[in-house]
Amino acid sequence: MGADADSWKELLGDRIPAAMAEEIDAYENQIQLRKEEKLDEKVFAELRLRRGAYGQRYDNGQRYDGTRTRDIPFPRRGLTKGPETEFDAPGMQRIKIPFGKVSAEQLEVLADCAEEYSNGVLHITTRQDVQLHFTDIEDTPDMHRRLAAVGITTREACGNSVRNVTGCPKAGICRDEVFDISPYARAETWFLLGHRDVQDFGRKFKIAYSGCGADGCARVMMHDLGFVAAVRRSNGVEERGFRVVVGGGLGAIPHVAKELYGFMPEAEMLPVSQAVSRVYARLGEKRNRNKARIKFLVARLGIEEFRRLVDEERAAMEKDPRWSEWLADAHLPVIEGLAGPATAGDGEPEPGFGEWSETNVYEQRQEGFVSVTVNLPLGDITSRQSRRLADIVRKYAPDALRTTVDQNFFLRWVHRQDLAALHGELRAAKLALPGAATISDVTACPGTDTCKLGIASSRGLGAELRERFEDRGLHLDPVLRDVQVKVSGCPNSCGMHHVADIGFYGSSRNVGSYKVPHFLLLLGGSLEENAGNYGLAIGAVPSKRVPEAADRLFDMYTGERTPGERFRSWVMRVGKKEIKARIGDLLVVPSYEENPGFYVDWHDAREYSIGDIGVGECAGEVVTLTQFSLAGAESRAFDASIIVDDPGAAEAEVAAAMAYEAMVLAAQGLLKHEDPDVGDDPDAVYTRFETEFVETGRFFERFVGAREWGYYRSAHAERGRVRDRDGARRRVEESQLFIEAAHACYARLLEARASTRSRGARAAR
Repeated sequence: MGADADSWKELLGDRIPAAMAEEIDAYENQIQLRKEEKLDEKVFAELRLRRGAYGQRYDNGQRYDGTRTRDIPFPRRGLTKGPETEFDAPGMQRIKIPFGKVSAEQLEVLADCAEEYSNGVLHITTRQDVQLHFTDIEDTPDMHRRLAAVGITTREACGNSVRNVTGCPKAGICRDEVFDISPYARAETWFLLGHRDVQDFGRKFKIAYSGCGADGCARVMMHDLGFVAAVRRSNGVEERGFRVVVGGGLGAIPHVAKELYGFMPEAEMLPVSQAVSRVYARLGEKRNRNKARIKFLVARLGIEEFRRLVDEERAAMEKDPRWSEWLADAHLPVIEGLAGPATAGDGEPEPGFGEWSETNVYEQRQEGFVSVTVNLPLGDITSRQSRRLADIVRKYAPDALRTTVDQNFFLRWVHRQDLAALHGELRAAKLALPGAATISDVTACPGTDTCKLGIASSRGLGAELRERFEDRGLHLDPVLRDVQVKVSGCPNSCGMHHVADIGFYGSSRNVGSYKVPHFLLLLGGSLEENAGNYGLAIGAVPSKRVPEAADRLFDMYTGERTPGERFRSWVMRVGKKEIKARIGDLLVVPSYEENPGFYVDWHDAREYSIGDIGVGECAGEVVTLTQFSLAGAESRAFDASIIVDDPGAAEAEVAAAMAYEAMVLAAQGLLKHEDPDVGDDPDAVYTRFETEFVETGRFFERFVGAREWGYYRSAHAERGRVRDRDGARRRVEESQLFIEAAHACYARLLEARASTRSRGARAAR
């Protein structure tokens, strides 16, 4: 700490690997070229993304004191007005932590970087990364050098690249694992990092490793490429390998991964990964980003054809010594931590030890050792806490810390005798919060706090739910403690709402002349089978009624479940239609005059959004034909989501057809805004919608519209027909997203009409 910007390169030069130093120097030169306007903005955007440097929402309005962000000086530049270029605006730095493994020294450097270049907070992500917010892009080269000096890279943390390779944090100590996947995830990380065959992707590519097939610690089934540890016996000899899956993903439209190989020998792991990358780079979509993930390629080709192409590619590849040079070390036994306990183990436990140990302590398969989850609310830890944690790690289990996809830290190889003393030190650092991995450990993406795509305050809602669940002691409730709740600020599922028992994602609705923050409620997901079950939306809940809706769901579940019945099983037995009917009263928004609190998002003192619409407009407000059509579309899409859960092929076809009908109704509703006499013919509706809303650009805004139009276009071209049940589920999801985009478009139409009237009134005066 304390060195000026010009001296870090000289200070750390001999500690940074030559290849990493060269990459960072090149990146620094690119920043200078961009400042001199000698590098195109779009080209530079991809270059900085590949170094993990993101743009960040600036005027997000999410301030507890009600001031607008643009009135708050950007701390590193004294900025008091809106940013004009990427050099004026605050950014976010994403830092890769392969399979979550981080050392005490690395954690200290991360803490230093957060304090000197950011706002003093490390944010743990749902991909085991670390993110620093409110960074200055001109600081990033020196930050990268300091990270590189302790073996951390930011290369390809973002952009159209292989993102952080994730892995189960219990790897090597899990009671149910087949074998430790850590060395395999490490080999995959460094083999593909910067590899020439992964530089021409149309979109990002995510890989995960799991030591078992049942638990959801690694969420393999929601990944572009996933490896599940497996063994087979041949002539009495045990052979390691993997079940390989491909084409999974959440995002706006989730896909469950398909099995590429039932068993693949471990020696084939890297060449198969390379072959898959080549097929994706060659055949994946490049022009339309909304269809560019590998899940769309697998769905289009079918898994059999995709497998044939991978096998063909694998056979044509030249042998690379890196494929196997690491394999011998993968079988060596690994013991992290200390040979003996760090303390005498005879101290008295401090208050809260019993509750904390019940929820945060995991019994390792190695006798005498436990692992401890450091529960981080919303994934945040301060620089000061991080340094304290680094000291604790050194004392109790050196080199045995990992991040988790649930946004926590996981400290392994702790001697059982040290547990009480460890709890005491964590408590002193304010890091001994109980409830890890329980209902109160709510996952939430950054949402409107810092993300440009955020629609609603996911962190605000997540914090509110977490506090309420903790106050009620639900993390100790034998029935509710294992229910998973996850929140995203938009449909893109960074908060993993699709795989939660109860998921929410941000949305917006117009009520009279006001916009009201909402969250779509999803039910039916789960982490079982490596996150192989995705939930579907059943309705939009006003943001301020989400806690009440959650409480009602809990009451229904606890009162009606059969012995041992999990939440997802209860949802599937009772049925989403019945559940929606029983929370239907909570979906209604009171008028602004009756309760203005509904028109404010969580942890924000300002009204959610008023725009230019005058308050007087709502006095004579009636339900328009457009609103009727959008309501009908939502009802049709919901009915489709009920039917698609049935296993039969006929039901899948019916659900897909209904989802297409819902899109037609939504498009028809927008057309009715200007022409109440729009007909019902699907072809005519489609043609008019394309002419009046797509070609004119009225359906699009910065982050909404193009993708959703593509969903409608594809559904119309296929007349709602799909290949299988997975295709039907995707069509239902697509219809729901198209309806959301139609709502957003309708809100803009109302704003435009109100603005025109206001200008006319001023002109008349």
